[in-house]
Amino acid sequence: MRSSRFSFAPVVLLLAGAIAPLLAASAAVPIPKPPTVPVRAYILVDYATGRVLAAMNPDARMEPASITKVMTAYSVFKAIAEKRLSLQDPVMISEHAWRAGGAGSGGSSTFVQVNTTVPVEILLKGMIIQSGNDASIALAEKVGGTEDGFAQMMNTYAKQLGMNATNFTNSTGLPDPNLYTTARDIVTLARAVIREHPDYYKWYSEKEFVWNGIKQQNRNGLLTRDPTVDGIKTGHTETAGYCLLTSALRGGTRLVSVVFGADSFKGREDASAALLNYGFTFFETVKVKGKGEAVATARVYKGAEENVAVGPARDVVVTTGRGTADALKTTWTLKEPLVAPLAANQAVGEMVVSDGNEVIAKLPLYPVKAVAEGGLFTRLSDSVSLWMR
Repeated sequence: MRSSRFSFAPVVLLLAGAIAPLLAASAAVPIPKPPTVPVRAYILVDYATGRVLAAMNPDARMEPASITKVMTAYSVFKAIAEKRLSLQDPVMISEHAWRAGGAGSGGSSTFVQVNTTVPVEILLKGMIIQSGNDASIALAEKVGGTEDGFAQMMNTYAKQLGMNATNFTNSTGLPDPNLYTTARDIVTLARAVIREHPDYYKWYSEKEFVWNGIKQQNRNGLLTRDPTVDGIKTGHTETAGYCLLTSALRGGTRLVSVVFGADSFKGREDASAALLNYGFTFFETVKVKGKGEAVATARVYKGAEENVAVGPARDVVVTTGRGTADALKTTWTLKEPLVAPLAANQAVGEMVVSDGNEVIAKLPLYPVKAVAEGGLFTRLSDSVSLWMR
C-alpha cells in the first residue's frame, strides 16, 4: 500500500544553472563564416542530428552524375535486407549493360563481360569503388527487371526518405534532362545509407578493387588525403562538373558534405576538405541525455506507483559550437495531471534543448516504466486531490 502523498511537479523545470552558461560562453570559440569554395552548390551537415552547418544553394536543382549510384546501391541494399536478393546471387550481364556501361561506352566501367554471370557482391563493389556503369545497369536489371523499372523504385525510395526535389531516370547518373537532385536531398540519402546499412557502407572506404584482372582506384581522393574520411561517392559529367559526396568521422562527430559543380578533381576535393575542416573545427556533436535516462520525476494520480521517472525514448544528441556544451539549456514540460494507467509508450511531456535563443532539439518524454492503475482507495483519494487542484 502506498504512503500518503503530497502534490508536486512544476510545469517547467530547468536543468542548467544560471552561472554555468556564462562560464562556458567565455570559453566558446567564435564561429566565423563558412569558407568560400568555388562550386555551384554545397551543404555541410552533422550526420547524427541533421543540423546544417554551412550551405550555398542547397536547394538548387543539380545534375547528380555518378552520385546517382548511391541511390542505386541503397535500392539494392533494400532488396537484400528484404530477402529479395542475396550477395551471392548470380547476375546475367545483358547486352544493354555491356554496351551502355561497358568499356566501349567511354564511361566508368567494371569491365564485366556480356552474357556472363557475376555475383551481386562483385557488382556492388564494382559500382561503389570503381563507379562501374555496367555494374550499375546489371544490378538495376536484376532488381527492377529493367533499368526503367528500377528507376521507378529509386524514385519511390527517394520520396520515402523525403527527397522531394529529386528525380531519377537511370541507375548510372548518365546525363538526362529529367535526372536531377539537390545538395540537401543527397545528404539525406547519404545519412540513410550510413544509418540503415552500416555493413555495406564500409565498402565506400575501400581504395581499390580488382575484377577481371583489372585494378582500379576509388576516385574519391580524400580517402587517401584524410584518414578520417570513409566515403562516399564521386560524380562527373561535362554538364554536372566535378561533384563529391563525402563523410568523415573525427572523435564522436560525423559530418557529411556535398559539393556540386567544381571545375576539377582537385577542386572538388579541396572544397570538400575545407568544409569538413570548418565543421570539425567549430562544431561538435553532444549527447545531452541517453535513451530512457530519467529527466524528471512526475507525480502520478490514481496509480499503483506514487511517482514515475520520465525520459526520452532515444538518445538526445545535438550539434553545438565546440566548447559550448555546458551552456546548453534543457527545459521540460509535463502534461499534468498524469493519471494512471500510464503506458511506457505514452507521451507525457516534452523536452527542449536550447543553444542561447535557438531551440536545437525538441522531443517527447515517456514514462521510464509503465504505471498500472492503483487500488480503489487510491483512486478515490486521488479523485479528491484532483478536484481540489
